[in-house]
Amino acid sequence: MSDIAPRSAPHHPVRTVGDTTVVELRGEIDILTAAPLTARLDALTTGPHPDLVLDLRSMAFIDCAGLGVLCRARNRALARHGRLRLVTDSRGFRRVLHAVGLAGVFELHPSLTALALAPEAVAAPAATG
Repeated sequence: MSDIAPRSAPHHPVRTVGDTTVVELRGEIDILTAAPLTARLDALTTGPHPDLVLDLRSMAFIDCAGLGVLCRARNRALARHGRLRLVTDSRGFRRVLHAVGLAGVFELHPSLTALALAPEAVAAPAATG
C-alpha cells in the first residue's frame, strides 16, 4: 500500500476575452494531472484558429509530462492556424525551457496586460467546465 496521498485534480479557470481563451494553470502540472489537462486543452484547440493563452503564474511545478501537454497544445493550435501564448514571470520556468531545448519555441509574456487583452481578461468571471 502506498503512503502517498492522492491529489485532487486542480481546477483551471477558463475565461474568454473576445476571441481569446485564457486558462489559468494552477498547482502542479505533472504526470498525475497531464491526462485531464490534455483533454481540456484538446477541447479548447479543436476549432479553427484557436487563440489560447495559458496563464502559468499560479503554477507551482511542471515536469516533463506537463511540458508535453504544453507542446501538444501549441502544436494543435498551430496546426489549426491559431496561436498559443504563455504568461509567466518565472525565471525558473524559463530556465527549464532552456534546459530542455524549448527556449524560443513558446511565445512568452510576463503578464496578461503585456498581451494587450481587454481589462476584463483579469477580472471576468471564470467559465468552468
